[in-house]
Amino acid sequence: MTATLAGCGGGADGGSGEVTLKLVAADYGTGPANSSRKYWEGLVKGFESSHPGIKVDITIHSWKDIDREVAAMVKKGQAPDIAQIGSYADYAKAGKLYRADEMLSIRSQANFLPSLAEAGSVDRTQYGLPFVASTRLLFYNKKFFAQAGLDAPRTWDDIRNDAAVLAQRGVTYPFALPLGPEEAQAEAVMWLLGGGGGYIDDSGSYEIDSAENVRTFDWLKTNLVDKGLVGPTAPGKLDRQKAFDAFTDGRVGMLNGHPTLMQEAERKGVSVGMVPMPGVKGPGKSSLGVADWIMGFKQNGHRVQLGKFFDYLFTDKNVIDFADEYDLLPVTDSASAAMESDTRYKQLWKFLDALPDSQFYPYNKTSWARSSESIKENIGKAVEPGGSPASVLGRIARDAAAAARED
Repeated sequence: MTATLAGCGGGADGGSGEVTLKLVAADYGTGPANSSRKYWEGLVKGFESSHPGIKVDITIHSWKDIDREVAAMVKKGQAPDIAQIGSYADYAKAGKLYRADEMLSIRSQANFLPSLAEAGSVDRTQYGLPFVASTRLLFYNKKFFAQAGLDAPRTWDDIRNDAAVLAQRGVTYPFALPLGPEEAQAEAVMWLLGGGGGYIDDSGSYEIDSAENVRTFDWLKTNLVDKGLVGPTAPGKLDRQKAFDAFTDGRVGMLNGHPTLMQEAERKGVSVGMVPMPGVKGPGKSSLGVADWIMGFKQNGHRVQLGKFFDYLFTDKNVIDFADEYDLLPVTDSASAAMESDTRYKQLWKFLDALPDSQFYPYNKTSWARSSESIKENIGKAVEPGGSPASVLGRIARDAAAAARED
């Protein structure tokens, strides 16, 4: 492996003698049997055996607690060396993180999928290292579609027409539209992308109330919600997990989903079809991409050791092992290519195909957390009876603009 750029450092960064790196990571498991601790313990065992003089101390927190725990550590002046969490921008802008090129070998840094490297960058400098990724496709119940003689949808009109047929046949949720607060920001942007919009314009500024976005939510309200094609629960009250549970129970015709849902549905005997998210006139040009991040903090001065750890972490085997365990997607070109050439991962191939062109949340904006909360809280109101998409999107846009003044 190419020598790390950090290898020429000296002083505190060069270091000598044994060093212990403090690693704090999120738990992707659902219980002790598949806790992420098992992955990290196995990885650290291999790393320590091949890197004498570097030890790694592991702490695992639930996703509910991890961001708060790391923030508290940093505030106390006790930052971990490595944090694997949901966002990096606040720490990067506060000057607390090493740049990627201060730690990683040239080969490791160049191996990240370009869209992910860009999503991990502030002012064109990468600080956030993508740890794992996911993207979204439109899922449909193949049994329902076959019984109704329907083809997989390619356009929004197909979605509307197919949903109308499924409703007539008694499907509880012809199209499940989870705009409840759990993950409304994801559901919303999948539709916005299909309508030629999104959250950010080409200059990197928020464009939440753009004409394209207003047209998208006007269409959703008029063609799906007002026609009673989204099921018994109002979209603003329907959380993602409840929609997913309904799909795996065989009560949903169509919804937007990710790889974990595919596996769970098939375990419960639901035959799943998957296609790229339809757009106005055909399949959308891009899908939603989601990433979690890992980063190196400067506080303890372990730049060289961090570089060695990250170069080890991002080898194909370690990247694929984690992605495979949790039905997620690898973040590097070489690991993606390896999975695309291995029939064991055939079910993930459509997701892997979608990932390079996916659009990611504006992770590099410190304002994104506040903007996202406004979307979660308000976007469902845009499709309520008597609701005004233009008014609701305008309110969210004002919240985002106020938050952006802090970027």
